[in-house]
Amino acid sequence: MDTLLSIIQGRCQAAIQKVFSDIDPQWQIAEVTPCMEETLGQYQCNNALKLGKLLHKNPKEIADSIRLVLSSDPIFSSVTVAGPGFINITLTPAFLSQELNQALHDPHLGAKIAKTPSRIIIDFSSPNIAKELHVGHLRSTIIGDCLARLFEFLGHDVLRLNHVGDWGSQFGMLITYLKKEHPDILQGTTIATLPDLTIWYKESKKRFDEDPIFKKESQNEVVSLQSGEKEALFSWKVICDISRKAFQEIYDILDVKILERGESFYNPFLPGIILDLEKKGIIQISDGAKCIFLTGFTNREGNPLPIMIQKSDGAFNYDTTDLAGFRHRVEVEKADRIIIVTDAGQSLHFKMIHEAAVLAGYIDPKKTSFDHVPFGLVLGSDGKKFRTRSGKTEKLIDLLTEAMEHASKILQERIPDLEEKEAHNLGQILGIDAIKYADLSCHRVKDYLFSYERMLKFEGNTAPFLLYAYVRIMGIKRKTQAKTEEILQSSISLKHPSEIALGLHLRKFGENLDMLTTDLLPNRLCDYLYELAEKFHAFFRDCRVEGSEEEKERLALCELTARILEKGLWILGLKTLYRM
Repeated sequence: MDTLLSIIQGRCQAAIQKVFSDIDPQWQIAEVTPCMEETLGQYQCNNALKLGKLLHKNPKEIADSIRLVLSSDPIFSSVTVAGPGFINITLTPAFLSQELNQALHDPHLGAKIAKTPSRIIIDFSSPNIAKELHVGHLRSTIIGDCLARLFEFLGHDVLRLNHVGDWGSQFGMLITYLKKEHPDILQGTTIATLPDLTIWYKESKKRFDEDPIFKKESQNEVVSLQSGEKEALFSWKVICDISRKAFQEIYDILDVKILERGESFYNPFLPGIILDLEKKGIIQISDGAKCIFLTGFTNREGNPLPIMIQKSDGAFNYDTTDLAGFRHRVEVEKADRIIIVTDAGQSLHFKMIHEAAVLAGYIDPKKTSFDHVPFGLVLGSDGKKFRTRSGKTEKLIDLLTEAMEHASKILQERIPDLEEKEAHNLGQILGIDAIKYADLSCHRVKDYLFSYERMLKFEGNTAPFLLYAYVRIMGIKRKTQAKTEEILQSSISLKHPSEIALGLHLRKFGENLDMLTTDLLPNRLCDYLYELAEKFHAFFRDCRVEGSEEEKERLALCELTARILEKGLWILGLKTLYRM
């Protein structure tokens, strides 16, 4: 289905073309937005002011001439001119009802599906091997998952990639340490956990910094690993498998699916990257290192800021790997769009790497678009970076576990007859939903305060408030004993103002998703769903469903509301509940 906004844009454009057929086609393109003042209309056409300047005429007169054409269109109940020349448009309840009935039977609920699917690669989460996921990884993981779900729902071909830090000098330190202190781990005779690895990594780093002999042994271990020595590779794999198992536990709790493709994947391509860049004359030598200098990038002192792609000792780094990643995603994966989700601190890095990839010819910006999706910090109640009471970085698994426990207790208080097992199961859903929604409902570039109390409230823009609207609809269906198949045989017919307000908002679902594909801001979808829940509660307050003359029509409206709520929550990565 076309979105409601695109339908109205088409009608307005046809009216402008009819009145001003002799002007340049670019000036005939209709500019339509939702009306800011609901009492004036539902949508607003804003072309008259620009056309007034172009044609040296009074914008109000231009608006009125367009209004006359639009007024004869049967889908509009009212077309008026306000202010200096804004054309305010209101749809007929009959047309809006017809649109909603189509959306009710549309698998995509009125959203416009891609006629030609794009190949979209989304790189998110990206933890480091031998280190536990912390609260900072939460943002990358759930923002990336949300965007992946969005594009999948809209019919695109999405590849979800987890660019794990699974290569580099840190493995030389850790392998050397384990060989000396815990050889049974590398032999596979004793099972270790990721918290064990995290502790051992810190101890190996301390020894690396203090012991020259240990440092040399670690460096030799790196050489063995990079040259593909069998024993070194086996030890590396053991370490990766321990980490991977712990990561997967969290991904399962978060209901996130992602394909691991770590730094090690690109290692065989790195020498070729250097040779290719040298042939193209892009590399400059600086203090023995091979670098790329891009125009316009300087450090704090005003000196040129390099991208170092090979160190003076011949080692590669993140810059080399990321360049190889861009090249592979375009040349092998055939990406039409690349999206990388990381913290805002990496914005400059990816801006430079993307420019270098364009300079090297690995990306044609006319064919493949690139978006770096940055995000801010998660803050504690003190307004500082979120940490445990002891001052350590909060483990993500601990954060999630505590949220689920909080949610279970709240549900047991609200539903006294709830059995412990059911409270646990429902608490898992509510706790994870609350954490995800609290994060995604904030503008991702901004920092936000983490609070279990706030995110689990049943009032305001929270997951429980949205879920309660869904649960209420399920309750209405149970009370009326209406089966979904029977409801779908009925038609929505909007009459009451609260029905019309709810119906109009439901039909804007596709418009909201369209915006999200462009600005990649999940909080826009959260705001839409929050407003949807509010409008549904107003409808429930004003319009009786059970036992009313309009029961069948209103049940159909409730069904569409439930479906859009459920699908919107699913795109955000949230699950629904049947009772609260």
